[in-house]
Amino acid sequence: MTGPEQGFLLLTSSLGDPDRKPLSVAQFRSLAKRVQASDREVSSRDLGPEDLVKLGYEVPMAERISGLLSGTNQLREYLRRSEACDCYPITRLNPLYPEAVRRRLRMDSPGVLWAKGDSSLLNQPAVAVIGSRELRDQTRKFAEEAGRQIAMQGYVLVSGNARGTDRTAQDACLEAGGRVIGVVADSLQKQPLVRNVLWLSLDDFDQEFSAQRALHRNHVIHTMAELTVAAQCTLGKGGTWSGILANLKYGWNPVCMFKDGSDAAKELENRGVQGINPEDLRNLAAFTGTTGNFMNE
Repeated sequence: MTGPEQGFLLLTSSLGDPDRKPLSVAQFRSLAKRVQASDREVSSRDLGPEDLVKLGYEVPMAERISGLLSGTNQLREYLRRSEACDCYPITRLNPLYPEAVRRRLRMDSPGVLWAKGDSSLLNQPAVAVIGSRELRDQTRKFAEEAGRQIAMQGYVLVSGNARGTDRTAQDACLEAGGRVIGVVADSLQKQPLVRNVLWLSLDDFDQEFSAQRALHRNHVIHTMAELTVAAQCTLGKGGTWSGILANLKYGWNPVCMFKDGSDAAKELENRGVQGINPEDLRNLAAFTGTTGNFMNE
């Protein structure tokens, strides 16, 4: 791991220490802009309090950033523990880092993604499947069909590994011989090593579930894919709803949703989401403009 990559980790990770307060996305973005404007390496570990004051920081914040960068021994121990759990970091400087996430979120993209499993699944044509945890029968069948078709058409399925839509689609995809990237909101180290699966986490590899983490990962799920397919949604609330609205606002990728007759589906169609039926899933390229990487094998 390079020095700049270590700097990313030191600044953006709590390293398993609840008392360690890493920089928020906004704070890290501000630091990166200030450093770039001064023609200095953003993650240089010799960035001392005096340098940070020259960048315009007040002394308390300068000392905080410098203190984070000084935690090299803590980082070394944390990396040792992560390796023992088959987890590894992918910083924004790493060629493995999802290019679509970097391009769409720019400096708001996570500084580090923690991974467990098959990293070769990254940067391949992908379709995201999202939706409610409590599924009606018809939407469960839709989620299963989405998983199957994503596998059969050669895409990687990206989802959040939550009960309901996510796991229904993921299981169907794997049963059909497909590949899955699960962006989890709970402890990465607890996820099993499974063939054709890559687990990702936006936070530390050993951090437990929180509602904030579940919402935070939605932007990565949407931006990693060429298309987002929603199976079910609650009108006006929940992570599926808020994630779709963010996608529509920033235009990350096309969004389709099962035409289940719900008020949520009708309202999202009014806002620009394309309503689809299960049979429309048979030609995902019609929505993505791309095909999976083994379509013709």
